[in-house]
Amino acid sequence: MGVVLRRLVAGLAATVLVIEAAVLALVHVVLGKTTSNQSMSIAGMDPNVMSMATYAMGAGIGAFLLLCAVLLAVAAVRDRVPGTFARVVLVTAAVTHGVLGALAVGLVGWGAFAVTMVILCLLVLTLMLYAAQGAAGEPAGGASEGPGAPPAGFGELKPTNP
Repeated sequence: MGVVLRRLVAGLAATVLVIEAAVLALVHVVLGKTTSNQSMSIAGMDPNVMSMATYAMGAGIGAFLLLCAVLLAVAAVRDRVPGTFARVVLVTAAVTHGVLGALAVGLVGWGAFAVTMVILCLLVLTLMLYAAQGAAGEPAGGASEGPGAPPAGFGELKPTNP
């Protein structure tokens, strides 16, 4: 049951991130078009520069979310604990969604907050399920118990104060 749940959550998170990447890229295209059509200057900035910066930001956010989706899909297909790079990227995405959720509730409304928090929960749940896989003594990343393996409990964090 644990394998199915891990794969399901990671696959669902990957799918949701692909949809989010497409939606955010589309929003940035619309904002860029609107900025270039208005031909207004904000604090003396060139409207073309603002429009191109909006397009670049949309492409950057979309690429980042697609990277996260690929890392989650790989974890789901292989059913292995994501590597260090993948965990750092996924934690960054989770923190970003937390901050964006806090901003979204004030700027956009509770619906955007709810969607952002669902994505945050999927990211955190995926990270927690795969962390639990590695901590439960199951082979994580092909490690096996044998004569050359470290003893049980080796490398665990223990409190320093009694």
